[in-house]
Order: sequence, then structure tokens, then C-alpha cells
Amino acid sequence: MIKALQILLYAAFIIYAIIFFRDVFKAKKEDRLEEEKIWKPVATGFITNFFDTLGIGSFAPTVFFFKAFKHNINDKQIPATLNAADALPVMFEAIIFIQATNVEPITLVSLIASAVVGSYVGAGIISKLNERNIQLIMGFALLASALLFLLSVLGIVPIGGTALGLHGGKLIAGIAIFFVLGALMTAGIGLYAPAMVVVYSMGMDPSAAFPIMMGSCALLMPVASAKFVKEDAYAKKNAFIIAISGLVGVFIAAFFVKSLPTEKLTILVIIVVTVTAFMMLKAAFTNKKPKEPKVS
Repeated sequence: MIKALQILLYAAFIIYAIIFFRDVFKAKKEDRLEEEKIWKPVATGFITNFFDTLGIGSFAPTVFFFKAFKHNINDKQIPATLNAADALPVMFEAIIFIQATNVEPITLVSLIASAVVGSYVGAGIISKLNERNIQLIMGFALLASALLFLLSVLGIVPIGGTALGLHGGKLIAGIAIFFVLGALMTAGIGLYAPAMVVVYSMGMDPSAAFPIMMGSCALLMPVASAKFVKEDAYAKKNAFIIAISGLVGVFIAAFFVKSLPTEKLTILVIIVVTVTAFMMLKAAFTNKKPKEPKVS
């Protein structure tokens, strides 16, 4: 079953890359790419996916850089751009790390499949929401993510057990929760922090969190992103450059970085997520007119 999952990851990587690149190159040919200074998505993609490979998560930091660097993206495009841009780097992460997983196959596949179905349902809903609703959803959900990160740093969240699989009621509960988490991913809400809480609170070994998180994101993101591509809902130039530089960031982090002070980095992420949440909520409540991206 793990071997089949690996084959599925390779197939998803290739199929999504074809869909994604074809759409971007078509837009370039038709002069529909947004104007953007290349250094912004290069820096954003490399930094966020480098730390994503270390388990920090990429969505909230990416939104922070969108705001801090003033990317040519409006808030309505953010969820779709996050998913479309990070799908390839996250699949690359999963291909690297799932090979060594000890998680029971039934648990791994069930949770991943549930997240994928949730993402398909969520993408259809998110692509039709207006900008203010997306700002509100992202703002409040990012605050919840920051709280979960803080609870884990303070040791309040259960630190897990020794189980490498879920059974009976716990497995059913896990499937239901991962369906919701998959749907939230399409709104631009990272899955890592809540997934860790779920895995730990159900008595699983902390080492089980990584393959479950990465596997879920790796297969749900291309499904959701293909739908976003079809809906023409994302910032194409930004997404393309973030994806390419993100792949480089993943490669360097996975094969050349042995250790970093992840607890200190997590504290930094909490600050970044909280600031980003308040920025989104401020934009929603001040009711500003949506910014239309400039097209080259």
C-alpha cells in the first residue's frame, strides 16, 4: 500500500506539473501574466518551502511575505495561489519522506484520502467566495493556527504516545477531522499545526505526524489546485516562480540541512501567523475596495 502511495505521488507530481505549466505558459503567450518583480516570489518560495520541509509550514509565512513584499496579488487570489504554488514543492517533500515512514498503511492512506476529498469539496466553495469572506475565514483560522502552535510550544498540547496507527472510533474520528482540514487547506489555512494536534492527541508517535501531514498536503493540493487552475483563480506568475524556487528550497533543506533551532523558529512563526491574521481581519473590517492585480 505504501508503494502504491509512492507511485500515486509520482503520477500526481507529473500530471499536476503538466496542467500547471501549460496554464502558465498559455497565459504568458496571451500576455495575461501579472506584473511582478521576480525577486519577490523567488525569495518567498525559497524561504517558505525551505522551512516547510523542516515542519514549520509554508502557508502563513507565504501570506506574510505577500503582504510584507507587496506582491501583485489581491486577497481573493491568495488561497488559490498558495495551493497552486506550493503543490509541487510539497509533493517533492512527500516523495522524499514517505519512503521511510513506519505509519500503519491503513491509517496513512485513510487520513490522506479523506483530506483529498475534503480539498476537492473545499476548492469548489472557496473559488466562489468574495474577497471579504476569504479575508474573514483566513484571519480567524490563522489566529486558531497561531494558538495551536503556541499550545504546542508551551507543552499544553498532548505530546503523543507510541502508536503508529489508529483503529476503531479513533480512526473514524481522524478521517472526519482530516476531511475538514483538507477543505480548510483550500482556504489558505495550513494543515501542519492542526494535524500535529490531532495525531498527538490520539496517542500516536510524534514521528507519525510528518508523513501524514506531508502525504495529505501532497495529494490534496494538486487536486484542489487543478480546480483553481480551471477556475482561473490564482496569480500565475507568482505561483510559477514560487513553485520553482520552492523546489530548490525543499531540496536544500532535505539533503543538506541537518538541524535548526526549530522551537525558536516556531515562536517566530507564531508571531508571523498572528500578525498576518490581524492584517487579513483589518482588511476585511475596513472594507477596502479589492485590489486588482496589474497585468503585463
